[in-house]
Amino acid sequence: MWTYDNPVKVEFGAGAFNKVAGLIAGRPYCLVTYGEPYFQGLSERLAAMAGSPTSTINNIMPNPDFAPLRLSCADFANSVSYDTVIVALGGGSVMDTAKVLASSRDGFQPVQDFLETGQGGKGLANIPIIAIPTTAGTGSEVTHWATVWDVTAQKKYSLARPSLYPEYAVIDPELTLGLPLDLTISTGLDAISHALESLWNRNSNPVSANHAVFAATEMMTTLPLLAKDLRNLELRARAARACLFSGLAFSNTKTALAHSVSYPITLKYNVVHGLACSFSLPMVMASVIGEDPDCDRNLARIFGDDLQAGVTKLDAFLNDLGVSTRASDYGVQQDEWRNLLTSALDGERGRNFIGSSKRVLDSFTI
Repeated sequence: MWTYDNPVKVEFGAGAFNKVAGLIAGRPYCLVTYGEPYFQGLSERLAAMAGSPTSTINNIMPNPDFAPLRLSCADFANSVSYDTVIVALGGGSVMDTAKVLASSRDGFQPVQDFLETGQGGKGLANIPIIAIPTTAGTGSEVTHWATVWDVTAQKKYSLARPSLYPEYAVIDPELTLGLPLDLTISTGLDAISHALESLWNRNSNPVSANHAVFAATEMMTTLPLLAKDLRNLELRARAARACLFSGLAFSNTKTALAHSVSYPITLKYNVVHGLACSFSLPMVMASVIGEDPDCDRNLARIFGDDLQAGVTKLDAFLNDLGVSTRASDYGVQQDEWRNLLTSALDGERGRNFIGSSKRVLDSFTI
């Protein structure tokens, strides 16, 4: 038996940004976005269509951390009303921050307590979100969780609540046209990782698997082309669509081992998330072949019937994009790598992985 559920209403296509005012529908809104000039321009466009926001949170940094989130939640608490909607305009860090704010009508401390203890979830706020991604990678616009970091304590948390599914996802490929090469690649790799991780996953189901197969196949076809033609709107639209389907896949499964091992690598070695969660994919795939017939069949739809050759193909794909698949190239030493893998297998995301610990540890090289 299986179930699949995703309640997010999706608006997709070039020019979809112009629909946001209608989705706000006259409600007071808090705008969560970056402070860079490009996003200031988008903010002005939105204000011209929907009126000015009641507040703007734009102190967004990569990997949202407890300290700035505390400040953001305090600013938000001063302006929130009973009918406020949050408009999240940006990449994954903006989406994560917006979901924290959506839970935090009374400030950050109740959210922190929930993250650290798992208690008090019923007392958190449920403020609606309109998610407008400006990258093609995280899929956060159709998931109900956020990644939150406590850099001081060297810990990563997942804020997961059904109410955090955005009310609307507005995906306008035109908003991604200005992305530089490195961000285009790293976010695209994140989407590929989400798709593959949802296949070798104990929570996989036929609907999520179909989404994942399409997402991985399409992004692996599109990303190398896009890397050579960054202003191509058709390729941007294909990448955005692949990211959406990847999000729809792992919105029901969560991620697995490659993500689990990525978090300490990001924390300790400052490796950007898209690289940290994708460089190990060939090794994970090698360790999972033959573990589950459904997983094998779905991987064959992406890589062909010879899955061992598919591992080589995936490795070459990453190398061609300038991504090393060796942990040592990111500063990780042999003993530490084995310890990281052992810990990752025991983590929440690692326990979603269908493979065996022995095969993983035997397959992984430094």
